[in-house]
Amino acid sequence: MEYRTLRNGVRLPMEGFGTYKSTTGETKDVLKLAIEAGYRYFDTAAFYQNEEELGEALLSSGLSREEIFLTSKVWKTSLGYETTKESFQKSLTALKTDYLDLYLIHWPKAAPDDADWERKVRETWKAMTEFYHAGRIRAIGVSNFLPHHLKVLEGEEVQPMVDQIEFHPGYPQLYTMSYCKDHGIQVQTWSPIGRGRMFGHPVLQELSAKYHKSLAQICLRFAIQMGVSVIPKASSLERMKENQAIFDFEISTDDMEKILGMEQCGWSGEHPDRERVPIGK
Repeated sequence: MEYRTLRNGVRLPMEGFGTYKSTTGETKDVLKLAIEAGYRYFDTAAFYQNEEELGEALLSSGLSREEIFLTSKVWKTSLGYETTKESFQKSLTALKTDYLDLYLIHWPKAAPDDADWERKVRETWKAMTEFYHAGRIRAIGVSNFLPHHLKVLEGEEVQPMVDQIEFHPGYPQLYTMSYCKDHGIQVQTWSPIGRGRMFGHPVLQELSAKYHKSLAQICLRFAIQMGVSVIPKASSLERMKENQAIFDFEISTDDMEKILGMEQCGWSGEHPDRERVPIGK
């Protein structure tokens, strides 16, 4: 496993296990498989409604809390000082832990027309900062924040350490990547393989054959070499292990440029300032 050191010295694993939707209907079994596969970094959120199952799986695994890196998020309808504190405590209780390794603001706005979102974000950040100083969160950050959202927090005492965004071949969000690099914010992707939407792309197919790796592994390796932490989802042990086998090869500079030169594709339809755009698979 590779790590990136955040601005406060916390080591963030470059690969974790994403729990959104991939565990629907069989949460406990999938999480147990992920632990068996060797995952020790788990990403969840209040919105996922699986924190309790994850907490139970980790507790029954026999692993010590220190062996686990655990991330959760406050949902956009809970933004605000008191509501964030309540949401955080509920997450801790569900996850059966007394601290989180990383806590994120899930989205910057409760709705596209929310004219009061900046105040809510600042109040949420205040609550998170207090928990951070109290040692109940090791690192704090945001999710789905673009540069104009991040600028709202530029004057805060504690700056965001992570920004979790959609990032994959065909949708690398280079402007947000550049802003985060300039401001010491580690980028993480919640959609490293674009939900498979661009698996038929000739560039990815070509590189898959060249490196004798799956298209998913090419996407994951691309993110790693761009300095982006990945949290892929999977429901089978075989796929979980496949997603982990990305640290034994390197994509050449020329081939990285081919991926960066791809036309936009694979976008989820999610944007923090607009209603979701329906996108076909």
